[in-house]
Amino acid sequence: MDAVSNLPLLALLEQPYMLDRDQLETFATVVEQQSFDRAASVLSITRGAVSQRIKALEESLSTVLVKRERPVAATHAGEVLLRHVKALRILEGSALQELSPTAKPHAPVSLAIAVNADSLATWFPEVLRELLLGQLVALEVIADDQDHTSALLARGDVIGCISTSAKPADGFLAECLGAMEYRCYATPAFASTHFPSGLTVPAVLSTPAVLFNRKDSLHDDFLKRHFGFSVERYARHYLPSPVALLEGVAMGAGYGLIPSWQAAPLVEAGQLVDVCPNEREMVDLFWHHWDLEPPMASDITALIVKVARNSLEPSVGFEPSTAHTGPSPSPPSGHKAEPQGGASGQEASEQQ
Repeated sequence: MDAVSNLPLLALLEQPYMLDRDQLETFATVVEQQSFDRAASVLSITRGAVSQRIKALEESLSTVLVKRERPVAATHAGEVLLRHVKALRILEGSALQELSPTAKPHAPVSLAIAVNADSLATWFPEVLRELLLGQLVALEVIADDQDHTSALLARGDVIGCISTSAKPADGFLAECLGAMEYRCYATPAFASTHFPSGLTVPAVLSTPAVLFNRKDSLHDDFLKRHFGFSVERYARHYLPSPVALLEGVAMGAGYGLIPSWQAAPLVEAGQLVDVCPNEREMVDLFWHHWDLEPPMASDITALIVKVARNSLEPSVGFEPSTAHTGPSPSPPSGHKAEPQGGASGQEASEQQ
């Protein structure tokens, strides 16, 4: 990859030219829409104009910003620039809200965050309440497994994400939020029928478990820690919703790992029992965000950290007041520069 793509963006801005805002917005729209044609429709310009703006921006930075394939995606340099554009949008939106008269408020600032589904079903609604009722942001929440949200942040799709990884990527920080407690639950009737002698290997192999989705490794991790070896060949129900998973266990369709906070009302009512009362699975959660973030994004970070630390259990081995910093950007090992290509080749690949 061209060495320019690995330079901090501020270094690029020290060049004698300024980045063109129309070109930046066009680039961001192409990446967000994953298509030159759809970007042209959103921006109400021709596809040729979109192509010209992208080409001019790439020439001004001497690097390729988008992969001209289907769907269109940002290169490594493009991901860096996309974060810059989104930061500009937040800064501009915040400034306009402060400058506009109260009687004529500016439109909310659009931004996206990635949150794991179990957080959304338990402690995160308090964060949403404050963000949504404040009417300062137009919020998109992308729900995914906590082990897979960091890729969204790296691509520039979101300004922050909740992840199980304590190590941030280049240019990001990771704030320790706390630990979410999971326990293995079933109905009393299900537990007495399938686990009369407790959680044994023969019982696990013959009993259906309820999991979130195929990316969910929590149940496998729990069984490995319980038995001391991996157990994989057991029946699974996949219910990709925390509410549906809880209801599946509560109806007696199987047993599964559920956040203790979410299961507490049913446990108190006698509808669920802990299959392994002496064991629990603790999952450390971290908020990953930009190292240098605009004030509005910084306020969102502070809100999420505050609510999480008031709701979750302290994480063992992590200092809650310390933010983990990603390493300085460096060229990816063995990564070659992408060909610029002729105009005719680009035009053909941009027919999307």
